[in-house]
Amino acid sequence: TDYNTLVPVLEKHRKAFGDTLEAVTADSGYCCEKNLVYLKENGIRSYIKLQDHEKRKTRAYKEDIGKYYNMTYAVFEDEHYYICHDGRELHHIRTESKEQDGYTQTIEVYGCEDCSGCEHKEKCCKCQGNRIVRVNEELTQFHKEVLSNLNSIHGALLRMNRSIQAEGAYGGIKWNRAYTRIRRRGLEGVNFEIGLISCGFNLHKYHLKRSAKKAVA
Repeated sequence: TDYNTLVPVLEKHRKAFGDTLEAVTADSGYCCEKNLVYLKENGIRSYIKLQDHEKRKTRAYKEDIGKYYNMTYAVFEDEHYYICHDGRELHHIRTESKEQDGYTQTIEVYGCEDCSGCEHKEKCCKCQGNRIVRVNEELTQFHKEVLSNLNSIHGALLRMNRSIQAEGAYGGIKWNRAYTRIRRRGLEGVNFEIGLISCGFNLHKYHLKRSAKKAVA
């Protein structure tokens, strides 16, 4: 998958050019905790689109009372807990670990002591017992920082440029040129074929720009 390729590409760039990028912009396929940790540790600002970026804009996302991000986050005497829509407290129960692609995620589990008699339970959860929520607090904090970057003026400009420069080129090659499959096999053959396709795309783009300038003149 895409998110396993980001760090190797950035490391290859650093070794080739001897410097570290100031910022990275990418689509949601590259958004995972492992990548965000790497960017943070190396002082690289992240403009990677969140996997649920579009979903976060919907009313259903904002009004889902069963999700921890729509509950009240509270702190009392160094204890962190959540307060649900019905005003009941969900306190910390345990910490869980999850291994994924060589990276260990830490999940904090919070639960309500008693959900009986809650008039909002059908909307909150489908479970028979009490409400339990699992929160990756480190990833949640990363998401807040990334959203702040994405929603800035500079972030909007980077997202727009990525769509035009990268996605537009792929769209032109695949759709306008009907190039949807590599015919050659082997790394050398694939590199050669992609090189020819790229040269053709660039020459065609250059020709259009030249023709437009002559028409204006």
